[in-house]
Amino acid sequence: MTQTKPIRIGTRGSKLALVQAAEVRARLMAAHGLPESDFAIEVISTSGDRIQDRPLSEVGGKGLFSKEIEEALFDGRIDLAVHCVKDLATVLPEGLHLSAFLPREDVRDVFIGRSVGRLADLPQGARVGTASLRRQALVRRLRPDLDLVILRGNVQTRLAKLEAGEVEGTLLALAGLNRLSMAETASEVLSAETFLPAPGQGALAIESRIGDSRIDALVAAIDTPAARVPLAAERAFLRRLDGSCRTPIAGLAEIDGDRLSLHGMILRPDGSEVHEGRESGPSAEADAIGERLGERLLAQAGPDFFAGWTG
Repeated sequence: MTQTKPIRIGTRGSKLALVQAAEVRARLMAAHGLPESDFAIEVISTSGDRIQDRPLSEVGGKGLFSKEIEEALFDGRIDLAVHCVKDLATVLPEGLHLSAFLPREDVRDVFIGRSVGRLADLPQGARVGTASLRRQALVRRLRPDLDLVILRGNVQTRLAKLEAGEVEGTLLALAGLNRLSMAETASEVLSAETFLPAPGQGALAIESRIGDSRIDALVAAIDTPAARVPLAAERAFLRRLDGSCRTPIAGLAEIDGDRLSLHGMILRPDGSEVHEGRESGPSAEADAIGERLGERLLAQAGPDFFAGWTG
């Protein structure tokens, strides 16, 4: 494949986002035998990166990490975009699609303590910082005595705040630390069974324009069906629950042969009430499995479970 002009890859500007964009570039170079000069990584500032003083639930939710990047796709300023799947809204703007998924990284969360190694070892009333309502709710379920505070920013910013003593502990995705070659930073890797990850955690997707055959052909070579199918179930589950940054929702789908199993959970923000379930079936029915589990948990929780949540 010969390129007449660089393929422009859109990304957020954090160190992790740039590493992820570089991984996509490297995979495309290897798949097509292209030189690095055939690609240009375009950094796009997003609202989610600029707003650091409020929870995302107060200012628009997940779309804040993709809105400006998607506008650049529509405008033709970039050819494809690299996203963390867990940061994407479940319904994409008309005209865009997720055209490829990379192999999924570790899905688990980690605890990072300033002076203790495990979440269970924190003293009563210790301050724990996280921007995720899911992580807050799961921590409150395990340790209702802790003081949970909002901690925004990229990985390096959060770790600096921890080091400065603003909090005694924080939680991050192991996938991000692995991609940054910082896995040793983790004090404790939390079990995905008891500390269920966010739908899409650990996964990267490429977003592009529907009908752009050149880009579709380019990224098809690095698409990973083994990642795409479980993510379809997780995103269908989230979509049925109208999931956003305002709703503590956890979910993880796994494939065994041609069977898919999905473990999902919805929580009240204070961790006081949880509804949990599992659904399984043929991998070909990934979307339907996610829809069914979402429907079942909604029925269990009742119509008022999500009412009035503000984050």
